[in-house]
Amino acid sequence: MSKIHVLPDIVVSQIAAGEVVERPASVVKELLENALDASATTITVQIEQGGRRRIRVSDDGIGIPADEVELAFTRHATSKLNSIDDLQQLYTLGFRGEALASIAAISHITITTRHRDEETGTRLRIEGGKVLQRQEVGAPAGTVLDVENLFFNTPARLKFLKKTTTEKRHITSLVSRYAMAYPHVRFVLEQDSREILRTTGSGELADVVVRVLGLDAFRQMIPIAGEERDRLTGSRINVHGYVALPDFSRADRSHITLFVNGRSIQDTRLTYALTQAYQGMLDDRRYPVAIVMIDLPPDDVDVNVHPTKAEVRFRSPDTVFTAVQRSVRQALLSALSAHPSESSTDASPAQQTLNLPSSPAEWQSPPSSPPPAYAAQRPSVPLAQTTRHSVYTDDDTDLDYIPAGADAPLRPRTLPILRVIGQIGAQYIVAEGPVGMYLIDQNAAHERILYQALHEQLGSDENDSIEIEPQTIELPKQLAKAFEQSWDFWHQLGFVIEPFGPDTWIVRAVPSLLQGLDIGAAILYTLKGGSEPEQLIRQLSAFAAIRSGEVLSTEEMRSLIQQLERCPSPMTAPDGRPTLLHFSSEQIAREFRR
Repeated sequence: MSKIHVLPDIVVSQIAAGEVVERPASVVKELLENALDASATTITVQIEQGGRRRIRVSDDGIGIPADEVELAFTRHATSKLNSIDDLQQLYTLGFRGEALASIAAISHITITTRHRDEETGTRLRIEGGKVLQRQEVGAPAGTVLDVENLFFNTPARLKFLKKTTTEKRHITSLVSRYAMAYPHVRFVLEQDSREILRTTGSGELADVVVRVLGLDAFRQMIPIAGEERDRLTGSRINVHGYVALPDFSRADRSHITLFVNGRSIQDTRLTYALTQAYQGMLDDRRYPVAIVMIDLPPDDVDVNVHPTKAEVRFRSPDTVFTAVQRSVRQALLSALSAHPSESSTDASPAQQTLNLPSSPAEWQSPPSSPPPAYAAQRPSVPLAQTTRHSVYTDDDTDLDYIPAGADAPLRPRTLPILRVIGQIGAQYIVAEGPVGMYLIDQNAAHERILYQALHEQLGSDENDSIEIEPQTIELPKQLAKAFEQSWDFWHQLGFVIEPFGPDTWIVRAVPSLLQGLDIGAAILYTLKGGSEPEQLIRQLSAFAAIRSGEVLSTEEMRSLIQQLERCPSPMTAPDGRPTLLHFSSEQIAREFRR
């Protein structure tokens, strides 16, 4: 049996390099980030044989002081943080101090650098992690890193590299992404002495998009701009960039580019938020072209969760999701409303947005209905009772037609005028619009209404409570602790609750829109869905919403549709399920072979 022993430093470095350096593009990424952190205004990337033979990155940044050059190639040596607390306020792309050491361990690397406050530069030659040569040289301010013979001492990694054309494509994609994230920096990319990309550094994202995608593609793009405030932290989340009109789509997600605080990331949930914003505008098998920049305070995002920092963790992921989805959706609706010819000629953009997936399973979301055990405890609550106390006033329920958007002139119209026809299977509301028929899922629609009302109540200073006959609730110990931790949430919603013994409370008042519920069952079900306010609101909305199987009067159906239209995101439930489906007159005629 082999004895336990400490690995040599060079072996440790080579193993660590395997996490940081996966392919030539990984080297380019690390060197680009170092250049950007050094405040470079011009960055040149030169590649030979897809990066196998050579990768050269030069910049005009501040450079490295002569007495720190060798230290820069030591593992965990960094100028970007001093303590664990600094991770909460990162304003740089790099911070671990692993990149240069990892690259040097598996390549032949030459660095030439001069700090802008020094008169001469330093050149260092390292092979396989060992310093072979150091000399003083004349050099402009900045840094040139020349990486040759990548993976020369790790043949297993070398043989897993793809074809040269594939590696070139990865590098081109990477440099293009950083050029878009930093439009104020001039980027030059050369592959085998052939210039692939050159940006102007004008500071205009549009200039870079034109150079990366081409003028014809850019003409199919629209700008996005939005802001969302996190209700928990008060932080502002800004979203900007460009997205393509629905007609300019692709067969895969590879043309969706996401940035968080200037860092290129991969995030399946944000990609889903983006594609969801196109629901009803794109075929299910097509994906948009998008460049989405997300800016938020550094302490609201954790970038230290992945070896290559390609993934991040948000403090309030639901708020970021909403910010992306809403910004893209509103930009698309505005653009299509202004240019109806760019959508189908058979229907207005408003109707175009309602061609939602025909099956909730397509959304890959869990069902919102509570388990049967809770459903049995929940009394039947008439729609009028739960919605007449909504934050939306209801003055037009006696009309045959439901006005669309009359009370929200600043928001793009997302629903047309609808006339209630009836109800199918005590589950779906049938309505007629200007161009075709609509089916509204009463459960999903009511969830959206309640979700919006609860969100606004949570952020309101007004207390919209109503006294009830005191109800006693007793919770399991684990949920009792979660209940105590979320005490502020319940209080802000308008609940008046007092301790009434171990793990027991008495409820004396509830938000008016939840009047009539079995409050004990509602709280128990809500707490099982999570402890974050966003999770609590979703669960509470799901519990309180009317169910499939509840017969509604015509007045209740009209009220529901009217309040749904007044929601900022009326076409989906909080969990992403569609609230309604649209069948155009032409589609119906085709089904009847007319």
